[in-house]
Amino acid sequence: MELRNTRYEVDEVGVATVWLHRPERANAWTGRLHKEYRWIFSQLVEDPTVRVAVVTGTGNHFSVGADSDALDVGVQRGSYDPGLGEGTANPGYGVRPDFDHDLAWQWSLRFPVIAAVNGGCAGVALALACFCDVRFGYAGAKLTTAAPKLGLPAEYGLSWVLPRLVGISAAADLLISGRTFTAAEAPPGLFTATYPTREELAAEVAAYARRIATEVGPGAVAQTKEQLYRDVLSFDVGGSIEDSKRRIDAAMGTAEYREGVAAFQERRPPRFGH
Repeated sequence: MELRNTRYEVDEVGVATVWLHRPERANAWTGRLHKEYRWIFSQLVEDPTVRVAVVTGTGNHFSVGADSDALDVGVQRGSYDPGLGEGTANPGYGVRPDFDHDLAWQWSLRFPVIAAVNGGCAGVALALACFCDVRFGYAGAKLTTAAPKLGLPAEYGLSWVLPRLVGISAAADLLISGRTFTAAEAPPGLFTATYPTREELAAEVAAYARRIATEVGPGAVAQTKEQLYRDVLSFDVGGSIEDSKRRIDAAMGTAEYREGVAAFQERRPPRFGH
């Protein structure tokens, strides 16, 4: 696919960086951008060297949400068109039926997805960040759910995921008021950490992603990520304990486990192969 609204690269240790890339429009969201985003991740899941993905925006914005021209099309149509069309990639589909949907598919991927919110983040872009596994932010980045100010209800599952991140009362405030807030002012749970400059954000996220790529077993990460969402959605505590015991039993027969134990005993960094 020709990438016009996005770009990506994978470094030598398996950290993939994906940019929302329409800087002339503050990385505003379009059907084309969405389709490219899904295509990029379809490539990343097929690359066995990829250990972690970082999603950010080109320039001083993450994404200001839906492009104003696309919103006007909605006025003319009187209905919603996601703009994806035929040939849209479905990365992560097939793991759980409830994850076979826009943005939720990120939870099905074998590697973690980290949002580095480097600037303005509104509407669908905020939903995208919420469906990433971990979020870091530039403290001065301005965020908003946006939808109620456009006369719209909560979009792309924000009414489901946001309360689970920040609590019902805080989510109600952000979803109903549509008010603008900075990353530094965000309710606890939305960001793991915020940083005073974009440069520090980029450096800290790069270091965090690199640690995941080099210091933890990729099989363990994939299993843990699957456990995390499965447990939240499916299990009581007893079911979670029994499932974890089954997974641990299976993991102890792997080369990854043997290397982890050897590295611990020899007091050296583990050498987990791709």
